[in-house]
Amino acid sequence: MASRTHRSPSPGRRRTALVSVAAAVVVAVVAALIVAFGPDHETDTAGSAAATAVAGTPDTPTPTAQEPKPATASPSASARTSSPKATASTASPRPSTAPVSHPARKVSASASLTGRIKPGVSYEGVATFYDVGNGDGACLYGPTDDVMTAAMNHTDYETSKACGAYIRVRAGSGASVTVRITNECPLPCAPGQLDLSPQAFAKLAAPVQGRIPITWSLLSPSTSDTVSIRYKTGSSRYWCGVQAIGHRNPLARLEVETASGWKELPRTDYNYFLSEQGSGCGGAIRITDIYGERLEIDGIGVKPDVVQPTRVQFAQH
Repeated sequence: MASRTHRSPSPGRRRTALVSVAAAVVVAVVAALIVAFGPDHETDTAGSAAATAVAGTPDTPTPTAQEPKPATASPSASARTSSPKATASTASPRPSTAPVSHPARKVSASASLTGRIKPGVSYEGVATFYDVGNGDGACLYGPTDDVMTAAMNHTDYETSKACGAYIRVRAGSGASVTVRITNECPLPCAPGQLDLSPQAFAKLAAPVQGRIPITWSLLSPSTSDTVSIRYKTGSSRYWCGVQAIGHRNPLARLEVETASGWKELPRTDYNYFLSEQGSGCGGAIRITDIYGERLEIDGIGVKPDVVQPTRVQFAQH
């Protein structure tokens, strides 16, 4: 029977294999050292770390330096100061938020208020005199014991605008007298002419002269009297005539308060202001003098032909 052959490697071949294995191990070790200490190792590590960080974040993109940040709900400091700044040429103190009280405005006399007779103007004319009777006249102030009165010529009477004016009259001799206008001197009385009471004329010249040249000017006298209001006979809440008495300065206008505001009443040549439709009759009254001062009067009821005093008076000028 044939015997089994047991073949074994020769010693030379075993050494060759061992050497080959050892060489392979050395080559592997050297390659590992080159990879570990090579110049590309740090870059690869950083790239690996960056990749790991991106992989670990959510899918929402992170804003970059080039992308503007979204605006916030509250205004930023730049938004609060975005308004133009005042320059040196335009800068001014900011107004206070505290309430400011304004003084009453003083209005100087103007043509629209004064009419023909103006403060500070000297007028030339002649003086005559007449029998004044009980002192009443076209101004309808009623009987009076005041004898220092005068009638203004028709032109300067100007639809009763001269009523109540105080006039200083001077004669060529230097004598003077102060009179109050209570009446009208009709045509042919010329502009500048005054028809005086006999007592007033006698202060300037002997009554026998009858007619003398004069100059006269408007006054704003000192007085302790106050203004009074009178409703005309026949007045009611449906129709009324209103008159002011005892005012220091000539009146420019009279107004009554209505539901829609102040209403100026037209003036008659007999020195009443009429509300023919009854607007404001019995309500508050506002009077304005030729200097622009306004006085408001309340609590005056419609009492025909009754003089109702007030506590107000225009300022002296």
